[in-house]
Amino acid sequence: FPEMLSNPRLIPVQGTLNVVMNQNVTLSCQSDSGSPPVTYTLFKHNQKVSTLNRSDLTPGLFNLTINSACDMGEYKCKAENNIPRGGKYSNSLNFILIEPISKPVLSSPTSQVKKGQKVTLSCLSENGSLPITYIFFKGKQSISTPAKMQKREAAVIFLFINSSSDLGIYKCRAENSFRNNTKYSNSFNFTLAEERSHSQSLLISLGLILLLLVIGFALAIPFFIIPSYKASE
Repeated sequence: FPEMLSNPRLIPVQGTLNVVMNQNVTLSCQSDSGSPPVTYTLFKHNQKVSTLNRSDLTPGLFNLTINSACDMGEYKCKAENNIPRGGKYSNSLNFILIEPISKPVLSSPTSQVKKGQKVTLSCLSENGSLPITYIFFKGKQSISTPAKMQKREAAVIFLFINSSSDLGIYKCRAENSFRNNTKYSNSFNFTLAEERSHSQSLLISLGLILLLLVIGFALAIPFFIIPSYKASE
């Protein structure tokens, strides 16, 4: 008597569901027990994609090409033999589209700073599959732990500018699960804002006072010289 098939297993032959655009992938559908011959049917969103016949319990291999986001739906397979209504469905699979990241942008609300000032640096890649991991650098030295961002938002670090040695070249690095796609940002430099010393401020104040005295004296001359001139007549 024919034996009912076991529920088939649907697995990606390449071992991962992470795919890139225009990638060729293979799905394997197999029932481990039951009476052959077996008919395997692959479905995407309950729509039939392809059908394969096997004379034994070897797997049915379905070759696909991921051409667009429409190919990223839920896949299932169905195994059937000669037993009426004995068809069994597999687990479902969903591919994950991996996109390369764009060059991250490193920015700060200000580029001119004073000694002792607290500043922020933000790093963001506008495109690329999440999550994205960011690391900040000063020169070639990393100055942060990896920040793994699950959302499309910038990684941020806080810095204290305590001396001129903190004004070097800053960069950040971004990477995701796309292979060999590490990207570095633009360079960013802080500049030290000029601070007026106490003596400079005092000289400027004295200069302003002297200027006001000269202007006041010039304005007062008509009031003293003209009356004196008339009195001498």
